Amino acid sequence: MAWVMWLTGLPGCGKTTIAKKVKARLQEKGISVRILQLDEIRRAITPEPRYTEEERDIVYASLAYMGKLLAEEGVNVIIDATANRRRYRDLARRESMRNAEFSPKGIYKKAGAEKAPVPGVNVAYEEPLAAEIEVDTASMNPDQSASYIAERALDLFSARAGR
Repeated sequence: MAWVMWLTGLPGCGKTTIAKKVKARLQEKGISVRILQLDEIRRAITPEPRYTEEERDIVYASLAYMGKLLAEEGVNVIIDATANRRRYRDLARRESMRNAEFSPKGIYKKAGAEKAPVPGVNVAYEEPLAAEIEVDTASMNPDQSASYIAERALDLFSARAGR
């Protein structure tokens, strides 16, 4: 049974780095994983993004749906996306029961200077109410975070498969 894991958090917090490391840890254990990175996919869906709420709704719904389709085909998925609204994460849960080069560079500088809508700066970031796995990237480096996530994910997936 394939699964989908969503790494969320503020822009630039290390989601992409950690996603790649989690993938590597799982592959070492023989588990194949595909990463869906929002920043890369957004460029295909909205080549000239405006980052409006309506556009974000469309992009996140598309991302959740891609994850669902891949899981249905037996592909394990890690989604790497800010997902600043709970409704995006809730949608993914209902449907499924940053290659860093694509990430916007200097996002926090641009947010202040250009009044760009950036989650955590001038667009709300709603923390998960009940995350299955949580890491504090301020106290754990990417390697520690990835190891912790991979181990907890294996525990969760094993428990769910045993039901």
